[in-house]
Amino acid sequence: MFINQQIEIETLPKLSSVELKPISKHYFKIIILNKLIVYIVFLGLLIAGKFKIQKEAFQDNFVYIIGIVIIGCLLNFVITFLAFKKRKYAIRDKDVIYSKGLIVNSMTTVPISRIQHIEESRSWLARQLNLATLKIFTAGESGSDLKIDGLPLEEARQINDFLSAQVNGNN
Repeated sequence: MFINQQIEIETLPKLSSVELKPISKHYFKIIILNKLIVYIVFLGLLIAGKFKIQKEAFQDNFVYIIGIVIIGCLLNFVITFLAFKKRKYAIRDKDVIYSKGLIVNSMTTVPISRIQHIEESRSWLARQLNLATLKIFTAGESGSDLKIDGLPLEEARQINDFLSAQVNGNN
């Protein structure tokens, strides 16, 4: 006999009650360095354009253009800083939760029972700051389903070991 009981929404556990842990503050240095490189290249191209583009409208408005670009970079920096504070995660007995986003906040939950494998990666700069990224892959999907950047290396390895043990049934 097939039974499919209705679940009362009020009885479900609430994700909002989970205490999420912020990622390492050192990861913000990587984000800022990447942004600064983009800003410098963009401003460099704009300044090079000042010498290459001879159109009067561009030359007359160059100060305004560069001012708008600098204000845009500063706003982007502030938004990046505020969004960084929203990057948080939690590891629970049955799932992994990752939350991010300032304007559009997304919370991804991956059940441990669906995890196929876990990958730890480290860029050159992350190695210098002793940080790592964990990529969690689940069944039936292409690419990683969850990526947590900016974890302290030792913590990333502990999480990797815990999740690997759970996935392999060695708990």
